[in-house]
Amino acid sequence: MCAKTAFLRSLGVEVHASGQRRWPEEVKGRIVAESLEPGATVNAVAARYGIQPNQLTAWQRKAKDGALVLPAPEPEADDAVFAPLVVCDAPE
Repeated sequence: MCAKTAFLRSLGVEVHASGQRRWPEEVKGRIVAESLEPGATVNAVAARYGIQPNQLTAWQRKAKDGALVLPAPEPEADDAVFAPLVVCDAPE
């Protein structure tokens, strides 16, 4: 088994003997989200996962139309919110 096939299977992609692949919706969403990151290109992300750029563009279109759910963005360190802590003396 080649490294690319092992990588894809580790993501949950079904790889058939004919070479056909069945991508889980969650994985498609993560790949689309990765392609939308600042500085990312469709060609580079598609090459990383061994898919054609037009396939990734089709998944992006599905996401835009609401047919593919993207994962929630990871909160950044600057987005941390702190609540004030009020300490009172114990009642007598």
